[in-house]
Amino acid sequence: MSSCTELETLSEHRAFDGVQGYYRHVSSACHGPMRFSVFVPPQARSARAPVLFYLAGLTCTEETFAVKAGAQRVAAELGLLLVAPDTSPRNTGIAGEAADWEFGAGAGFYVDATVAPWSRHWRMFSYVTEELPALIQKRFPASQSRGIFGHSMGGHGALVCALRRPDVFTSLSALAPICAPSQVPWGRKAFGGYLGVDQQGWLAYDATHLLREKRWPRPLLVDQGLADKFLKEQLRPELLDEACRASSTALTLRRHDGYDHGYFFISTFVEDHLRHHAAQLLGSKK
Repeated sequence: MSSCTELETLSEHRAFDGVQGYYRHVSSACHGPMRFSVFVPPQARSARAPVLFYLAGLTCTEETFAVKAGAQRVAAELGLLLVAPDTSPRNTGIAGEAADWEFGAGAGFYVDATVAPWSRHWRMFSYVTEELPALIQKRFPASQSRGIFGHSMGGHGALVCALRRPDVFTSLSALAPICAPSQVPWGRKAFGGYLGVDQQGWLAYDATHLLREKRWPRPLLVDQGLADKFLKEQLRPELLDEACRASSTALTLRRHDGYDHGYFFISTFVEDHLRHHAAQLLGSKK
C-alpha cells in the first residue's frame, strides 16, 4: 500500500469554518499504520495554505493537540493548515513496546532508531521530515511553506527536525522543549535504547549541539513555565540559550511564573506561536 495514495479518513468535523480531521495511512518509513490530525482553514478552499506541523510530547497521540490546545480558531484566522502526527508507531508486535511511558509506544523521540528491534518501525525523524510533508502536500490543499513546533519531547523533535532540515521547515518554535536530550534522563534513556551506546551518534538529535554547530537563520521562539516540575532535571532551557548565543541565533526565550508543563500552559501561549509562524510562512508562501 502506498502511503501517498491510500489515506483513510477516520473522522472530520466542522470547526471555525474549516475542517478538523483525523486520518490513517500505511507509512513506508515506519513500516506500518500511522495516524495524524489535520486542521484545514477556510482559506484553503480557494488557495493552498502554509502548513504548521506540531509534534506532541510523551504519552500523547495525534488527537491531543487538536483537542486540548485550542489552536483552530487562530489557525482559521491566519489561514494556517495544522498537522499533528502521532508520537510513535503502535501495535508493531515488538514485545513490551507499551510497557514504559518514557520509551516505546508514545515515546518515539523523533529519531530514526538504529538498534533492533526498534530500527524497523521507530523512524520518526524520516517520517516527520520526509514522508508526512510529502503526503500532506499531495492529499491536502497545502503550500510548500512549512513551519514546525512542539511541546516537551515534541519540542525537542521540532528543534532537531528544523535544524537538520531547514530545506523542509522555514519557521521554528517550541514550548517547554527537552533542550539537551543527550544530557538529561529522558533523552539518555531514549537515545540509549534507540541509538545504542555510542553517545557521539546521539548528538545528531541534540538541539544544543546542533545550534552550537550552525546558526538558525530566523527568529526562534521558546516558552517555558517556571512551575514546570521537569524544568531543572529534564528540560534545561538555559543550555539552549547558551547554544543560541554561541551561534548568534536570535532566540526569544520567555519564562513564565506559575505555569506548569501541561496543556493549560500550551493553550495560553499557542496563539503567540501561531502568529510567530504566520509572520514567516505567509511572507514566503509558494
